[in-house]
Amino acid sequence: MADTVLYEVDHGLATITLNRPEAMNALNVAAKEALREAAESAATDTAVRAILLTAAGERAFCVGQDLKEHIGLLAEDRETGSGQVMSTVRRHYNPITRALAGAPKPVVAAVNGVAAGAGLGFALAADYRLVADTAAFNTAFAGVALTADSGISWTLPRVVGPGRAADLLLFPRNIGAREALELGIATRVVPAADLRAEAERTARALAEGPTVAYAAIKEAMVYGLSHSLDETLEKEDELQTRAGASEDHTIAVDAFVNKRKPEYRGR
Repeated sequence: MADTVLYEVDHGLATITLNRPEAMNALNVAAKEALREAAESAATDTAVRAILLTAAGERAFCVGQDLKEHIGLLAEDRETGSGQVMSTVRRHYNPITRALAGAPKPVVAAVNGVAAGAGLGFALAADYRLVADTAAFNTAFAGVALTADSGISWTLPRVVGPGRAADLLLFPRNIGAREALELGIATRVVPAADLRAEAERTARALAEGPTVAYAAIKEAMVYGLSHSLDETLEKEDELQTRAGASEDHTIAVDAFVNKRKPEYRGR
């Protein structure tokens, strides 16, 4: 895996680190391919029970597309007529977003700085967003005459509401950490100096938790957003039956009755 993205697994926690701090963690082709590989590996590896998405440096989580590389690729496209440059949504952004949002395990984003464009999209694909008090968010797309990608047209209206999402997409601006918390973009805001330690603590706690139940919770919430109450109740019954049959559930009940901390196994 390229050094533009670092990937490690330790005691059930996969940590994915965007590693281009000199470029504000902008996504060139190498970084997008490495991030796709890391996200898909973490999502499908049964040894991974939680995912932490973070970034190197202090200025930026990820400012989205590397526009310096992008403008050169646009020029090549004009010469060759290949149209390859905009296929990055299909080849990179869509698989990354699907892997993060659809992972059957909790995903924590530790947003250390500016998250713009696809950087915002990947943060919104996470289940839990820990945000440094110095961080900021920006949809950015309309500012470069593009539409939303990386799932933002799906995630952002569900987080902030359709009206607010339209405002933020049509009139891109920086959203500070406190406003992001009020809007629901940030789950929790912490001092910048504490972000990494707090994010690791949170992600490790989730990795040690009942991950079969967590996967069912994620599936139920996504299902409920696009189905009727009756359909959702049926889905809850299906998922609860699955969770109730898990070894983790037996462990949890036994630990509760015997007044001790459960040690979950993720099955």
